[in-house]
This record gives sequence, C-alpha cells and structure tokens, in this order.
Amino acid sequence: MLLFLLLYLSMYPLVHYYALRKIGVAFQPGKRTTRGIALFMAIMIAAPILVRVAERAGIETGARFWAYASFSWMGLLFLFLTLSVAIDAVRFAVQATEKILKQRLFRSTLSPRRIFAIQAMLVVAIYGYGIFEAKDIRLERIEIANPKIAEPQGKIRIAQISDVHLGLIVREGRLSRILARIEEARPDILVSTGDLLDGQLNHLGTEAALLATIRPPLGKFAITGNHEFYAGLQDALDFTRKSGFTLLRDQGVVAGGITFVGVDDPTVTLFDKKPATPESDLLSVQSRENFTILLKHRPDLDPASLGLFDLQLSGHTHKGQIFPFNLLTWFLYPHTAGRLTPLTSGFLYSSPGTGTWGPPIRFLAPPEVTIIDLVPVK
Repeated sequence: MLLFLLLYLSMYPLVHYYALRKIGVAFQPGKRTTRGIALFMAIMIAAPILVRVAERAGIETGARFWAYASFSWMGLLFLFLTLSVAIDAVRFAVQATEKILKQRLFRSTLSPRRIFAIQAMLVVAIYGYGIFEAKDIRLERIEIANPKIAEPQGKIRIAQISDVHLGLIVREGRLSRILARIEEARPDILVSTGDLLDGQLNHLGTEAALLATIRPPLGKFAITGNHEFYAGLQDALDFTRKSGFTLLRDQGVVAGGITFVGVDDPTVTLFDKKPATPESDLLSVQSRENFTILLKHRPDLDPASLGLFDLQLSGHTHKGQIFPFNLLTWFLYPHTAGRLTPLTSGFLYSSPGTGTWGPPIRFLAPPEVTIIDLVPVK
C-alpha cells in the first residue's frame, strides 16, 4: 500500500501538470485563473487520500461525494491524457518526417484552442459511454469438456465474479444488476476470485443481504484479493461469510465432484508474518481423480503447480478497465483477460472483472459474469 501511495504521489501530480500546460497553451489564462485551476487540481490530487481518511472516520456522506468527484475527475483526466499523448506523438512524427524530407507535409488550420475543445468533447463522449459500459454486465460463456466430469454428474455450471469492489461507489444498484445476471444463468456453484470489497466496509449490510439471497445448490466459494486486506481483513472476512460464501484460505474443498483450492492474495504477507503455504503443496494433496479448480486472485502461474490443476480462475487486472491501460496490464500479466488460455496441462481464465475500481467507468473492457460449463467428454 505504501508503494502504491508513493507511485500515486509521484505520477498523478505530473499528469495534472501536463494537463495544466495544455490548458495554458490553448487558452493562455491569466495568473489568477491559472492559480485557481492549479488549486482545483491540488484538491483533486488530495481527494482520493482524504476519501480513505473520511471512510476510516465513518464520515460516509462526505466520503461518497468526494469519491464520486475525485474518481470521476481521474477518469476524465486519464482519457484526456491518452488523447493528448496520441496527438502529440503524431505531431512529433510529422515534424520529424518534415525535417528529414525538408518539406511541409501537413498544414493544420486548427488552433490549439480548437484542438483542446475537440479533445474535451471526445473525452466527455467517451466518459458517458464508459458509464453505460460499466453498468452493462455481460454473461461470458465457456465450455470445457473433460474426462474427469463423469456422465452421471452431467454438466456442472460455475459462475465466476471478480473484482466487484463493493464500497463507496459500487453499491446496491450495481450489485443488483450483477445478481440478476447470475440468477439468469442458474449456476450450480458461485465463486468470487477476490476484491469483492473495496475499502472500508461502512454500511454494506444491504449488499451482504443481497448476496446472501443467491444460493446455488452446490455452494458459494470465495478467496481474498488485495483489497480485502486494504478494507480490514477481519471485517472483510465477516462480510464475505455473511454474504453466504465459504472462504477458502489456502485450503481445498470438494463440491459436486469438483475440487476447489483457494489461495490468499500475496498481500497477506504484508499483514501476517506466518508464511503462506505454497500452492503446489495444497494442490498436490488433492485427489487427481477430481476436476481441480485453483482460485487465485492474480493471473500469474506458478511453474510448480502446472499439471496439478485443470483450471485456474483469476481476476485482478480488470483488463485495464479503461483503454489503453489494458496494454499495461498485459505487460504485467501476459495472459489476456477474458480469454480461455490453454496451458501445458489445463487452462487459465482471467476475468476482466465485474465491477469498477476508481473511476466508475469502463472503456473497451466490458464487465462480465463468467459462466463455465464443465461437461463430460462425448
């Protein structure tokens, strides 16, 4: 968490400085106006931190207002940054080519102010679409045929949610949409692969009660993500249990002839001095006759575990949430979210996520409830 805070305080002010320079070039505001804009930006930089402080103090109304304001601004700013960097890159390439060829290739009749205005309109339009995309929960269906699924069992349907981030922004309304999609699919088992919660757990009793109404016949299983630890582990565990989930913390369980092994997120090492049990050790003691599913928040692969599970279900990356940040998440976790990846033995599926973190939008990274049908080999 400290590393994230240091990165935030070193990078986010630079993004604001870049935007301030763009405003200066486009409008050439006076000193008083520039100072006013700079003050607003300073408030927006500090607001996400103040939100967490307000949460911890139990000041939910103020925290929710500032969460919406600061994270909405963050989304708008990142979209503006992406467009601006793309335009600057094209302009630099054109200018470099002109210098090499020693001739003018392109003449722009647009002033910096008009370019800024066009960018601003595009950003607002994309943001508006992003709000819609974040609320449009999709059902992504996957079918895996495996000889370990016996004919008498027939099809076993598993619903996966991940990275819902219930908290100040994702609340009852969004959760109701998610649960409606789950009920539509009528799964036998529901799993949550981490980050069910976001920050402090103030006044989420309604959300826990809603989750508890979902009762798949073969059970509900959940693991921790990094945000369960940020929210306060004991409170997060209590909430998850009240929601009807069986928590798998470095342990395995059998349901419907399927073995589920759940591991804690590595963030546990920051809060618990007890070393985590290697996942390969947990997997190696499970029956190889059962189809084995590894529930692991981050979509990284442990070479020692390959061959010991048939399917790994993960999340964490949100598929970048806002394009083009999917390029960054792909660099960190090269297995593409939203795609069933064949391994030397078994498969990996990394969910793009079901909710949002930070800005309440998604752009070219739609949220989903994943439906995995395990069927016998015909």
